[in-house]
Amino acid sequence: MTSGVARRVILAPDKFKGSLTAPEVAGALAAGIERAAPDVEVVAVPVADGGDGTVDAFVAAGWEPVPVRAEGPTGVVGDSVYAVRRGAAGRPTAVIELARVVGLERLPDGQPDPLRASTFGLGRVIAHALDRGVRDIVLGVGGSASSDGGAGMLQALGLRILDAHGEQVPPGGAALARAERVERSGLHPALADTSFTLASDVDNPLLGPHGAVAVFAPQKGADADQRATLEAALANWAKLIDPGCAERPGAGAAGGTGFGAMAVLGAVERPGIDVVLDLIDFRTLVRAAELVVTGEGSLDDQTLRGKAPMGVCAAARAAGIPVVAVAGRCLLSESELRTAGFEAALTLTDLEPDPARSIAHAAPLLERLGATLADRCLRR
Repeated sequence: MTSGVARRVILAPDKFKGSLTAPEVAGALAAGIERAAPDVEVVAVPVADGGDGTVDAFVAAGWEPVPVRAEGPTGVVGDSVYAVRRGAAGRPTAVIELARVVGLERLPDGQPDPLRASTFGLGRVIAHALDRGVRDIVLGVGGSASSDGGAGMLQALGLRILDAHGEQVPPGGAALARAERVERSGLHPALADTSFTLASDVDNPLLGPHGAVAVFAPQKGADADQRATLEAALANWAKLIDPGCAERPGAGAAGGTGFGAMAVLGAVERPGIDVVLDLIDFRTLVRAAELVVTGEGSLDDQTLRGKAPMGVCAAARAAGIPVVAVAGRCLLSESELRTAGFEAALTLTDLEPDPARSIAHAAPLLERLGATLADRCLRR
């Protein structure tokens, strides 16, 4: 741990799911640190790994929020937003978050519709960006409500998915069982000049026991019979579009949206946190810091498999900067934390062991953790 007063501390947390957004987490920590160590410069750089909260992280980093209306997973039109930054050469980049448009939280009354839920609205948002001159698009995928292999997204971009009678198949993963051919001539013309990056925190293939349906469809409300229907439909979809692409890591992301994006849009898959850190220039920001604080709601085995805190930790450690984690709870041992590169972990359960109270009062508890962290790490 650093000795003396740190010149700068970087706060780079992910969201505390179900409790606080990443900017809210950073804000609460900052309040505690600034109260306990007012001579320390606190720089808040909230992060995400491609799932919900990704657009918030970029807006917090100074990107322009662009409001848009688009269909949710069941076709109900609602408000959404994506983030845009114009590069030095004038070529704008957009970050579009699937969860913000067609995610589980966009289900009316929270009612799942696993067979018919669609990514159509995501395609609408992509088209909105293309029509405004965006030619570099980052798709943050995660938290989807559908298992349609990205078909709805592609239909919104002009792909015609036809059945045996030459009719367009309706929205949803189940309908893909009837798909017999596709027509690409109507695809949005700007797609030919657009690069796509798939920002994801999963490496699942499209099909099989580790695929989109087997792993993720249960949390979208699909029972055993519905999962069998969706698996067969996605197998037909893969055969129609690009069977080889179905095996690629990340093809199963967001109900197979990764597959559709890679197979038709030419998207390149990258770990979501790496994409975020690159685009906010985190590695430059961290050079002047003496401490980095990261974290998420639960530090556990999933954290060690490439979630946002691990990406932040790796980037900070590469620059020789110590890293402390904060979390709602920590299920990792001290040796696991040390092996991962963390100096220590502070949790809300250290202050409030009752989970419900911890979640309900996360902000003031985090402010207290910020003060504790300053006392331990940022004072002589």
